[in-house]
Amino acid sequence: MSLKSAKRFLEKEGQTASLVDRLPSKFLEPLILNGFRVDLIEPGRVVCSLKIPTRLLNSGNSLHGGATATLVDLMGSMAISTLGFSYTGVSVEINVSYLDAAYADEDIEIEARTLHNLIPKSNSLAIH
Repeated sequence: MSLKSAKRFLEKEGQTASLVDRLPSKFLEPLILNGFRVDLIEPGRVVCSLKIPTRLLNSGNSLHGGATATLVDLMGSMAISTLGFSYTGVSVEINVSYLDAAYADEDIEIEARTLHNLIPKSNSLAIH
């Protein structure tokens, strides 16, 4: 891809501006989580499953890496919230290793666990 083509790909303002401007605020979580099933929830641990919808696919027709990173972030927050935290803060660091692709209509399982039990209302850094 040429530099000019890469720039055109990234700067789609004219093509998608009206569509993007019509999106509701905070649309990302419902977009990613719609269809989620909670299979197990206990203090410090959440296991969910999802049949991959086509809306989360990339140009190679597999689960988009950004959607995967968002799932990791949201699931980590949910694992922290099972310990009694009403606000889970913000992620300091997220590391995702992509071992294999997931495709439309495949079922995936996502598990998040806290590595340490934390005390609600403390100024702790949660690790998940």
